[in-house]
Amino acid sequence: MYKLKNGSPLSYTIATRNQPKFPLLWYDEVNNVNRALRYASNQRSPFEDEQDGNAILEPISFEDGLLVVPKTNPVLQLFLSYHPHNGLVFEEVDYEKEAGKEMADLNVEVDALIEARQLSIEQVEMLTRVMFGKDPSTISSAELRRDLLIFAKKNPKEFLDLLNDPELKFQAKIRTFFEQSLLISKNNEKEIWFNTATNKKKMCSIPYGDDKYTAAAMFLQSDEGIDALKMLETVIQ
Repeated sequence: MYKLKNGSPLSYTIATRNQPKFPLLWYDEVNNVNRALRYASNQRSPFEDEQDGNAILEPISFEDGLLVVPKTNPVLQLFLSYHPHNGLVFEEVDYEKEAGKEMADLNVEVDALIEARQLSIEQVEMLTRVMFGKDPSTISSAELRRDLLIFAKKNPKEFLDLLNDPELKFQAKIRTFFEQSLLISKNNEKEIWFNTATNKKKMCSIPYGDDKYTAAAMFLQSDEGIDALKMLETVIQ
């Protein structure tokens, strides 16, 4: 059985013979030549140079995206194996391979759901800030955990990658600074200012095209911003 790789139209016909406008060739590495392919139901070979002059040509059509080739038609199986669109437009159905891939995908999904269920509330809040850009203090813990479980189920690999991202905690911390108004943006989101009890000075400008979180992260990770980061970490709640 063969299937089309992209979509399942009601009927799809593939090229069955070599023509000047639509070459259908197979490269023979041993003899260093391109051999013309032609499917003829009454011939023993899929190569035109091995067929006689009484070739009966027949179309090859996929119905609903599938093509079933019985074992009694080995020449068609050979023709499809040599066809240049094999692996590009269509492919042989491999149930064992597909089952293995499906198992791997399911295992990743299970791993993601287990990790999401075991997160502490601090980790849940951190992920909510970074992934959804929301202030977790305005949402119940049940809603936060539900949203993370849904995300982990739909995007398991991305979720697991986020958990292992060393930048995650730092990005969450930046958002917390803004949530607690330790940092604020002014002048139409063009500048970031400190807003602590002892510091009301301008911290940095927001480069064109960046948002306040990106700009703050870049500044606080720079040599100039190290001391500011330490100060903010001492007053964060």
